Amino acid sequence: MSLIMSVQMTRYKQAQFADEDSSSIGSVQITETRHSPTRHIRYHTARGTSLWNARSKLEKVLLLLVLISAVTIVALISILATESTRILHVQPHVDSNIYKASLDGDVSLPCLNKHCIFAASEILHSIDSTVDPCDDFYAYSCNQWIKNNPIPDGKSMWGTFGKLEQQNQLVVKNVLERPEAEFKSKSEKKAKLYYQSCLDEDETMEKLGADPLLKLLKNIGGWNITANVTGFDVKKWSLQKSLQVLQIKYNMGGLFGWAVGEDDRNSSRHIIQIDQGGLTLPSRDNYLNKTANAKILTAYLDYMVKVSVLLGADEADARRQMADVIDFETNLANITTPQDQRRDEEEMYHLMTIKELQVKAPFIVWRDHFDEAFRLVKRKITEQENVVVYAPEYLEKLNALIVEYNSTDEKKTTLNNYLVWQTVRTLTSCLSKAFRDAYKGLRKALIGSDGGEEPWRYCVSDTTNVLGFAIGAMFVREVFHGESKSRAEEMINEVRTAFKDNLKNLAWMDNETRRLANEKADKISDMIGFPDYILTPEELDKKYQDLNIDPKTYFDNNINFNIYSLKKNLEKLDQPVDKTRWGMTPPTVNAYYTPTKNQIVFPAGILQLPFFGMQNPKSLNYGGMGVVMGHELTHAFDDQGREYDKYGNLHQWWNNKTIEKFKKETECFNKQYSSYKVNGKNLNGKQTMGENIADNGGLKAAFHAYIKNEKYSITDTDTLPLPGLNLTHRQLFFVSFAQVWCSTVTDETTTLQIEKDPHSPPMYRVIGSLSNLQEFSDTFKCRPGARMNPVNKCVVW
Repeated sequence: MSLIMSVQMTRYKQAQFADEDSSSIGSVQITETRHSPTRHIRYHTARGTSLWNARSKLEKVLLLLVLISAVTIVALISILATESTRILHVQPHVDSNIYKASLDGDVSLPCLNKHCIFAASEILHSIDSTVDPCDDFYAYSCNQWIKNNPIPDGKSMWGTFGKLEQQNQLVVKNVLERPEAEFKSKSEKKAKLYYQSCLDEDETMEKLGADPLLKLLKNIGGWNITANVTGFDVKKWSLQKSLQVLQIKYNMGGLFGWAVGEDDRNSSRHIIQIDQGGLTLPSRDNYLNKTANAKILTAYLDYMVKVSVLLGADEADARRQMADVIDFETNLANITTPQDQRRDEEEMYHLMTIKELQVKAPFIVWRDHFDEAFRLVKRKITEQENVVVYAPEYLEKLNALIVEYNSTDEKKTTLNNYLVWQTVRTLTSCLSKAFRDAYKGLRKALIGSDGGEEPWRYCVSDTTNVLGFAIGAMFVREVFHGESKSRAEEMINEVRTAFKDNLKNLAWMDNETRRLANEKADKISDMIGFPDYILTPEELDKKYQDLNIDPKTYFDNNINFNIYSLKKNLEKLDQPVDKTRWGMTPPTVNAYYTPTKNQIVFPAGILQLPFFGMQNPKSLNYGGMGVVMGHELTHAFDDQGREYDKYGNLHQWWNNKTIEKFKKETECFNKQYSSYKVNGKNLNGKQTMGENIADNGGLKAAFHAYIKNEKYSITDTDTLPLPGLNLTHRQLFFVSFAQVWCSTVTDETTTLQIEKDPHSPPMYRVIGSLSNLQEFSDTFKCRPGARMNPVNKCVVW
C-alpha cells in the first residue's frame, strides 16, 4: 500500500492499481499521481526533515551551548534542593526514579552527549506538558509540534513523513543537478534527462501548448468534445477498438483494471488479474452523495470543461457533454463495491478461463483484447488461458451498463467521451501551465489545497516514479552507508521474537494454528535499504534499456514510460515470481508487507531520524522504527494477511473455531474505531480493520522487544535520562511512537481520508492503539477508567 491516496498502513485494493500486492506503514498525506496505468492491479498499500538539519552551523552551536548551560543550571538546582530536603518532585504519571538520589545526596546527571541533547530538543519542541498523558496522549505528544508546524502553502497535510520526504527530495535534487560525467550508469543519466524534461527550463511545453495531446487524440480516432479539431465519427467507433487502443497502445485506464500479478493461490507463478475500476474521483461517495459532495462535483465539471476548452472545444457544448460523462461515472460508482466489503481475499478470488469470462461479461471479446496486448511480448492468448477475477459481479453489472450505452449513437458518444477523458486527464500534467492549472480548483475542493509546490519537488517525485531505482542508486550512495542495515536486521528479529512469544498468551487460538502461526512468523523474509543490483551499472541499465528518454519531450517521455511499463508487466506472465523484487524505491519514506511473498521491506528512505538513528537512544529507535517493523510483521496476521500461509498462498490454514474466535476479537476493533469521530464524521472500522490490527499488534511487539533489549543497555545514551525531560526511557518509547504521527491536515483531506483510506487518521492511530495496551497505562500510571486506560480493551495479537 502506498500513500498516494491514503494515510497508509495496511492492505487495500485501489481503483488505480500498482505493481505489488502489499501493505505499507502508511503516511498522512494525499497526493495525486499520474503514473497509474491500467496494468497496475493489486497494490494493497508507507512522509519528516528535522528542524536540526534546517539550522545553520552557528545556530546549532548556540543551541547546544544554551541547552548545556540550561541543563547544568537545572542539575545544580536539583542537587541543592535534594541536599536540603532529600525530596524529589516529579510530574504526575511519571516515574519518580528518573533522577536517582543516592543516600549521600548525589543525583545522576542526564545524558549530555550531542545525540541526547538533539533528541531532547526535538521532543521538547513537540510535547505539551500541560496535557495529562492519560487523557490524550496524542495531544500530550504533539500539541507543540502542531502549533510550530502549520501546513505549508500548497500542502493539504503536513507531518513527520512529509518532512523527511522533503529532506530526501533535496538529496535527490542535488544529485540530479550534478554533471552527467559524475553518474555511474546510463540509467542515472536517463533520470537526469527526464528530470530536465520535467523542469522544462527552455519552456518547450509552453511553446507546444495543446499540440501533443491533440495529435494523440487524432491518432486514437478523435474525441467528440473536440470534434471540430480532432474529428470523431460515431459510426466508425467500437468499444472493442477503443479499449484496445487506449488500454493497450497507450496503457491508460477506464471501465476496469487488469494486470499480470502473483497468483494468490499459487504465489510462485504469475496470472492475469481483473478488477473493478474506472472512477476519476477518489471515492465512490463523491458521486453517490451528491448533496455532501456538491462542491466537489461542481469543481470536477469545471475542471473537465477548462481542459476541453484548452483543447479547442466550445465551452457550452463541452459542459453539456462532460455532464453526461459524470452521469456515466456515477453509474460506475453505483455498481462499484465499497472497499470495506472487499476485505475477504478468499471470497474475492475467482479463477476462470477467458472462455468462462466471456460468458459472464460479453461486452468485449476478452481473448482478442488480451491477445492484442500480449503481441507486445510475442505471447499468444487462447480461450483456455486462466484469469483471476476479483469483481465478477461488477463485470456482470458493467456488461448491462455497456449494453445500455451501446444502444444509441448519442450514448455511444458519451461512452467514448468517458474513455478518452481517462486518457486526457492523465496527460494534462505533461502539457503547458494552463493545463496544469486547470486542476487547481478540483484539487482545492478535494483536499483543501490548490497545490503550488516548487516545480523541482514535483519533478523529483515524478522522476522517481519513472526511474525510481536509478534515483535509488544515487540516493543510496549519497546518504545510506550501510551501518544501519545490520542493526535494523537485529531489530526485526527481536520484534519477531516478541511477537512469537506472545502467541502462547492468545486464548482464542488453538494449539495447531498457534504452531502454524509461529512457523509463518519465522518464514517472513525481510529486505532492508535497497536491492543490491542498483549499485551495479550493468544490471541497472538492463532494467531501463528499453525506456527512451529525451530531455526536451516531456509528453513523449510519459507516453514512452506507459508503454515500457505495460511491456515489463506483460513479460512476467510466464516467468516465475521473483521473491527479491522490490515494490518501493530506496528513497521512499515507508515500508510494506507483501502477503504473496510473506515478506517485509524497509527502504533506506525511512531508516533515518526520527524513525531510526545509529546514535539514537534505543527507546526512541524502538518507538519509531521498531513499531514500523512490528506493524508490517503484524500485517501477516491481520484480517487479510492471515488468509495466506507461510509460503504466501491463499487458502484456509486455520481451523474454523479459531477463525470464528478471531473474527469475534476483531469485531471489538470495528466498534472501537467506528466510535471515533473527526470533524463530525465517524471512522469506518471495517475499512480500517487491517491497519488497526497492525497498529495494535506492532506497537505491542515493539515494546516487548525493547523491554527485553533494555537490560543490555550500557551506554549513557540508553541508560541516562534525556536532559530537560522528566521521562523514563520506557515512557520515551511511547512518546517516540506518538510523535511519528504528529501532523496537521485540512478538513477536506480528513474527510477524504475517512471515505477512502484504509488507515485511521493519525490522532486515532496513537490513541486507539495505546488505549488498548495495558503496558502503556502501567508505564504512565494511568488510573483505570481514564480515557487512555479504558476498562475494556481490544486485543488480538
